[in-house]
Amino acid sequence: MVDITEVRAIDIHTHAEEPCGCHADDGYDDLQATMAKYFRAPWSHPPTIQETAAHFREQNIAAVIFPVDAERETGYRRYSNDEVAEIVAENSDVLIQFASIDPWKGKMGVREAKRLMRDYGVKGFKFHPTMQGFYPNDRMAYDLYQAIADEGGIALFHTGQTGVGSGMPGGNGMRLKYSNPMYMDDVAVDFPDMKIVLAHPSFPWQEEALSVAQHKPNVYIDLSGWSPKYFPDILVKYCNSILRKKVLFGSDWPMITPERWLADFEKIAIKDELRPDIIKNNAARLLGLME
Repeated sequence: MVDITEVRAIDIHTHAEEPCGCHADDGYDDLQATMAKYFRAPWSHPPTIQETAAHFREQNIAAVIFPVDAERETGYRRYSNDEVAEIVAENSDVLIQFASIDPWKGKMGVREAKRLMRDYGVKGFKFHPTMQGFYPNDRMAYDLYQAIADEGGIALFHTGQTGVGSGMPGGNGMRLKYSNPMYMDDVAVDFPDMKIVLAHPSFPWQEEALSVAQHKPNVYIDLSGWSPKYFPDILVKYCNSILRKKVLFGSDWPMITPERWLADFEKIAIKDELRPDIIKNNAARLLGLME
């Protein structure tokens, strides 16, 4: 269990990847290599969960970690939620378990979500509408959302443009339209008791994301996927004012390291008294680690 009094920050957005070669049969390694080039990441293959834990432990930062299940749309075999949960349990001093279930799996996915929350204490689920090929307000996904809400779980959604498939022919089939954060407004209305996180500065829909997060009490924004030095002015203004309790530090590891993100965050115009909330306390409250 993470000791919230000991860590200096909580990274709400990190990715779990399998050891090198596990996806060689379906093109996933090629996708990862292209993404690494896009983000200028300093590795030839993503770090394993154990390597991730070691890095975050060295940095004294806790991390929410998850795989991404997009089997139907992409054909990429997923990293088993159970396997991820077992490795995370071995590193529970720094890692916090989220999971991912392709919403197209229907009732099978609902059963899995309930089991993961009850058996492993999974706190939330990552959705990537562009990779999974669905609009977040599609009623097809609502039984899965209901299962998450019933267990008090958190739903974290990719929003905005993505580095996934960027520069590949046809964007590797990724359709950006699915990740407009305005679709999350319906989800927030229909599941008012479920905590929802809109991941990333939502380019080119930043103002839509800010609007939904301001209007709906159950909606938060994580700041992952971009170096803070590239944040639009309006995002910084909202971080300093009406969304100061609803914005969360996230790196998007392994594409961006948490230490790089935090170093760049020090250089932007955030009020000093708000920095502890943004880098740790807001996430701690959302995750139920502090009041």
